Amino acid sequence: MADITWEEPFCAEGNNCFRIGTDPQGNAYIAVAGQEDRPLTDSREALRALIREIKAGKADHLL
Repeated sequence: MADITWEEPFCAEGNNCFRIGTDPQGNAYIAVAGQEDRPLTDSREALRALIREIKAGKADHLL
């Protein structure tokens, strides 16, 4: 597995905790805390785009 630097878990009230990580090759990872061995992976730019879209309210319908 890549040399991933994981951020601290983000946990909403009573929900699963998610972790975001990056590696030296420019890849980004999202995983459920405790399941870092099975992450979703893409480029850092894709992760930036995802975060920007979420912050802009494009996922509010999921709430």
